[in-house]
Amino acid sequence: MSNVNYSVARVVEHTRASVGKFERHIERKNESYENMNVVPARTPLNVRFKGCGDLTYNAWLDKQIEAGAVSLRGLKKDATVFDEMIFDVNTLYFEERGGYEFAKRFYEEAFHFAEKEYGLENIISAVLHADEQNTWLSEAMDRPIYHYHMHVMAVPVVEKEIRWSKRCKDPALRGTVKKVIHQVSHSKKWASPKETDETGQTQIVKSYSLLQDRFFEHMRDAGFTGFLRGERGSTKEHLSVLEYKVQQDRKHLAEIEQSISEAQEKLDDYEPVVMQMTELESLGKKSFTGKVQMSQEDYDKLTDLAKEGIASRGTIARLQDTIQKQSDRIWDLHRTIDRLQNRLEELTAFCKLYLDAMKQAPQKVKDFLDGILRPKRQPEYREDWDDMQFNAAYRNPLPKSDGRDAR
Repeated sequence: MSNVNYSVARVVEHTRASVGKFERHIERKNESYENMNVVPARTPLNVRFKGCGDLTYNAWLDKQIEAGAVSLRGLKKDATVFDEMIFDVNTLYFEERGGYEFAKRFYEEAFHFAEKEYGLENIISAVLHADEQNTWLSEAMDRPIYHYHMHVMAVPVVEKEIRWSKRCKDPALRGTVKKVIHQVSHSKKWASPKETDETGQTQIVKSYSLLQDRFFEHMRDAGFTGFLRGERGSTKEHLSVLEYKVQQDRKHLAEIEQSISEAQEKLDDYEPVVMQMTELESLGKKSFTGKVQMSQEDYDKLTDLAKEGIASRGTIARLQDTIQKQSDRIWDLHRTIDRLQNRLEELTAFCKLYLDAMKQAPQKVKDFLDGILRPKRQPEYREDWDDMQFNAAYRNPLPKSDGRDAR
């Protein structure tokens, strides 16, 4: 197994409509879970660094809007309004340093990092999960091993200046800042900056890559070492989810095959012992009464063989059981890899023209798609609208058309 550990900090986007499913998983509100590695008996060990009480994530956001703490002004109904930040390090990193108690200290510091990124007032929930078992590592180490990681649900807020419009009666105020609001905006919160390299070329730096840098540096400065930052530009960062899953399953497959090889070698070591048991036939001599008579030397040899045979019987059984379990695991992994590989090939073939076009002329493809997907331009919101009017309209949208023309 690899002893190189890597830190991970990533952000998953959610809309108001989609966040419920993830909320139920994070807050452990489900009766059953798609992730079969969740061990309900350990759920009380999960650590909540911040929560929203009995409120749902959407109810918490509504409360913030009503209080004027944040604004959804100008956002579409299906816009990203929740950011799920996930912090993670390899399972063995925690297992080798004290497990649960060490994980609590580590993720408490990771929570403080999230505070700096979003502001405590914009964090809805922060939960350390200590109830998900790492099944393949548990099998490899022959004891329960748990994967410690943390989910932080937050609202991406930026400060936005609202200026007086040209229609303002006071000429002196036109174009000046009327007020500053806390605008929910994922795109502005995670805008990718530009930098100039040594050759003078300007390139875009991925905001999530910079997040990885900040998280690694923060934890290192807090005294947590023994892991590396996820490699910039590494395969893991650029592979699709399916590709990465196939890669990881192949890695696990190789490790399991290695463990089987080692178990088989140990099993082979016991073959000479089994072969020695044939010597029993030459030990001692039968008398005319049917009893076996033997020398002290033969008796001692028989005793040693018997002891060694009894001791090795249990070990052989355990090794055979391990080989059988790992062989079953290999079969499952082969089927999973084949399924994912087929799906990956289907998706690659389906997207081939698009991917080829993106390589040749990425900006033209982007402009073309923007032209197709861009909705009809809506009238701009008046800068002097009252925020309460907008929020009320957002919470009570017009009913959808039934498809009939109004004539």
